[in-house]
Amino acid sequence: FTVDENGEKMSKSKGNGIDPAKVIDQFGADVLRLWVSSVDYSQDVRISPNILKQVSDAYRRIRNSFRFLLGSLNDFDDSKIVSWDELEPIDRYTLVELSHVLADVTHAFDTYQFNDVYRTVYTYVNDLSGVYMDVTKDRLYSEAADSPRRRAAQTVLMNILEVLVRVLVPILSFTTDEVWEHYPPAMRNAEGRPANVQLAGWPEPADFAPAIPESGEGEFARFSRLLDIRLAVTKALEDARNAGVIVKSQEADVAITLPADDLALCTSYDSSVFTELFIVSSVAFTEGTELAVTVTKSPLERCPRCWNHRELGVSASHPGVCGRCAEVLDGLGVVEEA
Repeated sequence: FTVDENGEKMSKSKGNGIDPAKVIDQFGADVLRLWVSSVDYSQDVRISPNILKQVSDAYRRIRNSFRFLLGSLNDFDDSKIVSWDELEPIDRYTLVELSHVLADVTHAFDTYQFNDVYRTVYTYVNDLSGVYMDVTKDRLYSEAADSPRRRAAQTVLMNILEVLVRVLVPILSFTTDEVWEHYPPAMRNAEGRPANVQLAGWPEPADFAPAIPESGEGEFARFSRLLDIRLAVTKALEDARNAGVIVKSQEADVAITLPADDLALCTSYDSSVFTELFIVSSVAFTEGTELAVTVTKSPLERCPRCWNHRELGVSASHPGVCGRCAEVLDGLGVVEEA
């Protein structure tokens, strides 16, 4: 039974009815379809302009994620996929996480729990935007186009795109069709590619490239703890911003006190993992009784190319940028003006 947001029966006298045709005119058919998937049909379902606005916001988040994926993969194709060993720790974590999402969504469809599909995908897209997409922007934008680090991030994003576009076909039929038509050119024109996403088939764990080894779950569990620590760092960075210590996270030096077990875990990773994960200038660890984070402003200058606060002037050919950016510019054949 369909009711309004207050749980009251819809009637002409109350003027609380919703015309699907008007919803489609205002929001589009896929927003209406997304609302249908979001409700628990075993109970009275609620709909109202406010509820549709919330669903529209959720749709926009999903659509923007597709836009980011497509925009980051324009120069990518299957020949550029890297091996599991070439992936960085957060890449491996994200690929295993994607396999969990696929399993959950597949189970939800198999059991006709479409509202679980909605919740799983929406939660995943939010987390994806807040962590992996945010963390890898530096690699995608600032590394050399064909660098192994950038290709590693693109490899993961390609897997995410391949899964999301297929599992959302039954719900966002028009949007996924549009996404399919705007795939990276090399993949869009590949021989044997289905002409329409409706013919693409359901994704399977065996489709992941690279394949996830048995050790993947262990690496996922280990890295999950780093994301717990990241939450504490994110809060400390926000407090530092509010206090005027820093303006952006890139100019922050972070000192983290950790219990012995967490310290051993963190020091098993390269320090660059944490400057990327926290999006800061530097990270230092010390042992203590409990987790504590201190934020100070980095004395290093901001690189005008990547906006990270790093040591500048390490390259004679490009003294105005950091060492990484200087190497990229050298590879591009850029020559500094005298």
